[in-house]
Amino acid sequence: MKITLLCIGKTEDDYIKKGIDKYFKRLKHYLTFKMEIIPGLKNTKNISEDLQKEKEGELILAKISPTDHVVLLDEKGIGYNSIKFAEQIEKKMVAGTRSMVFVIGGPYGFSHKVYQRANEKTALSPMTFSHQMVRLVFVEQLYRAMTIIRGEPYHHQ
Repeated sequence: MKITLLCIGKTEDDYIKKGIDKYFKRLKHYLTFKMEIIPGLKNTKNISEDLQKEKEGELILAKISPTDHVVLLDEKGIGYNSIKFAEQIEKKMVAGTRSMVFVIGGPYGFSHKVYQRANEKTALSPMTFSHQMVRLVFVEQLYRAMTIIRGEPYHHQ
């Protein structure tokens, strides 16, 4: 299975980049994983939040194919512990899902059209994180899920 993490805007903090790179390299041993960055919008002070979500939504939808299983990383989504998250990934693998795209939206969330296209929503935590931190938390949790699926000792009960 191929998993893509689709994000709006670049990662700026070096410590977050290093953490993402660490887990990115580890994930290559388990599945095809890529992170795709959609450049952030410019001059957003001159447009409304709704218009910003719409413009970002168009950019997101342009990167998603009709056969992708799309999961929005959204505070309104279902929260899983690490084992349940691993079970969800494994179910998709067993079901023959070829491509999953996890999406981190912009600062105001997702447009209505992106919500309509999504197959599901997942919350990483009831807390709010910066979009950069979400990237790091997600890649670590995806790596953790792969080790749980394989029965490797990274995750402790």
